[in-house]
Amino acid sequence: MQETVFDEILFASLKPGLTSFCYRMLGSMDDADDAVQETSIRVWQSVSTFRQESSFKTWVYRIASNLCLDKLRQSKSRALPVDLFDPAIAIVEPYSTLPDTAWIWPSPDFGGNPEDRLVRRETLQLCFIALLQTLPPRQRAVLILKDVFEWPSKQIAQTLVMSPAAVNSALQRARETMDRSQLRSHKLSSMDIQPDQKLLSRYVEAFEKFDISALVALFHEEGSMSMPPFEMWIRGKEHLSAFYSLTRWHCEGSRFVPLKVNGGYPALAQYMPSKEDSSLVPWGIHVIETKENQILHVQNFIHMPLFSRFGLPERFDR
Repeated sequence: MQETVFDEILFASLKPGLTSFCYRMLGSMDDADDAVQETSIRVWQSVSTFRQESSFKTWVYRIASNLCLDKLRQSKSRALPVDLFDPAIAIVEPYSTLPDTAWIWPSPDFGGNPEDRLVRRETLQLCFIALLQTLPPRQRAVLILKDVFEWPSKQIAQTLVMSPAAVNSALQRARETMDRSQLRSHKLSSMDIQPDQKLLSRYVEAFEKFDISALVALFHEEGSMSMPPFEMWIRGKEHLSAFYSLTRWHCEGSRFVPLKVNGGYPALAQYMPSKEDSSLVPWGIHVIETKENQILHVQNFIHMPLFSRFGLPERFDR
């Protein structure tokens, strides 16, 4: 009994790091949570077979890695709208969507694990998650364990059942692919810099008043906005102004709640007026990326399950 309790405690200490690993691998917290839960079940079922030929941590990560690799063999890579489509030419209300499983979604904090806090925060940027999705699954796992978690090649080889030479070869190929990448999301991102709080406050004020002129004035000349799961995204102040005017009926009266995403980056949860009563209901999570104190890109993730995942209220009074 004592051994089982110990294993459960040890697994719990690994869980935040496992979750961050699976999120980087899979691009979705739903998928990451499923993988960690399945890892927990498999560890519990097979702990008696653990022969201590490697560390318990390495053994657990081997199980989690195999689960992620299996998931990725059965699904397409996730992405962000700006990397799949060109900006809209005609400004209309968006209607074409892709399934939720097509998109990368933001994540909350993974927990207070000291080891997880040491992991470079920039590797949780949405643009970095998008870059990872361009790699073959096994190369992706190698790069995350080496360049993000800073594991030695021998431990990675034990985890992924590869030779150290194969690990180093996969790592080199993965790094070359990342360096060659021309993803638009990477060019648009400046999430390594904290956005100015005054700029965020001005965005909130302009949006909540739905002062379109003041709102658009905050954007860079080539500023843009995307709205997964919609394929459509908007670029340029003229098109942004036209889009906000077109969707005024939907967004006017909205309110924002501040939150943190992907390693502590500031974001805003938008609540819109309910059609049924006088309350405000969830709509989207705005992740605002800036350049030279102007808004370069707004990613408005329109995905209701995100609100409960971030511990946000289901509704509140106007």
